[in-house]
Amino acid sequence: MTKLLYIEASPRKDRSYSIKVASAFLDAYRLAHPKHKIETLDLWQLALPEFTSETIDAKYRILHGEQQTSAEAKAWEKVIAIIDRFKAADRYLFSLPMWNFGLPYKLKHFLDIIIQPGLTFNYSPESGYSGLVTGRPAVVIAARGGEYASSPAAVAMDFQLPYLKTLLNFIGFADINVITVEPTLARGPAALAKAKEQARQLAAAM
Repeated sequence: MTKLLYIEASPRKDRSYSIKVASAFLDAYRLAHPKHKIETLDLWQLALPEFTSETIDAKYRILHGEQQTSAEAKAWEKVIAIIDRFKAADRYLFSLPMWNFGLPYKLKHFLDIIIQPGLTFNYSPESGYSGLVTGRPAVVIAARGGEYASSPAAVAMDFQLPYLKTLLNFIGFADINVITVEPTLARGPAALAKAKEQARQLAAAM
């Protein structure tokens, strides 16, 4: 069964512009794909493993071809569980606000967990880096209080979408559609209505 994984990165819930647009997308997606499964990862409810010294040492043991200690192996199992859950999907939906021109720290934490050598990307001296999460479309819904496309100066302040798209590309995503909800502070209702319509159209065509 085809599965869509929805990754939710805002803690504001019913006040969140990104979640409201994601809800419109999901409603339209269910109508267009009634037999598909939808799983939600609320990053504010998900227990994300911390990168303790054991977790980091476990990672470098793998990189150096060394045997992990029992404590390191136990810590690394938690990372593997998150990655396996992420990779089990066929399609992806991300919704996120802009925080300080970048990502919410919960989403950054999640990305730091799933982007691991041998699991979501590989490296060889001959071909360089190659992503392992391939052939899967992703939709990104990004809400921003300001407007970040009107001038070079505004574009330079956007560390939200370029960062997320770069990391998704790095692990193999080539088909990424972006819906921006902006400027929510100046034109919230109009921005929301426009983004919802874009989301419905994209969900129906996905």
